[in-house]
Amino acid sequence: MELEKMSELEFVVKTAIKTKQSLGLIIEMPGFESPELIINPVENLEKKLEYYKNTYSEDLEHKHAKGIKIIAYTFC
Repeated sequence: MELEKMSELEFVVKTAIKTKQSLGLIIEMPGFESPELIINPVENLEKKLEYYKNTYSEDLEHKHAKGIKIIAYTFC
């Protein structure tokens, strides 16, 4: 499912925690033909949400690495 805003990511992370599911984030990066899938175990999601909020903008673009963006998610 596509993501566009940090508020959507927050909702998805909280849903994953509540339903005890790991969360896969699909990350777009310049220079790569296909996006990457990063899987976050449910046990790490609370701290990962803090990390994402500090590292990514409201539009889910990496604040310190131009072109890196969270574009979608999947429950695992």
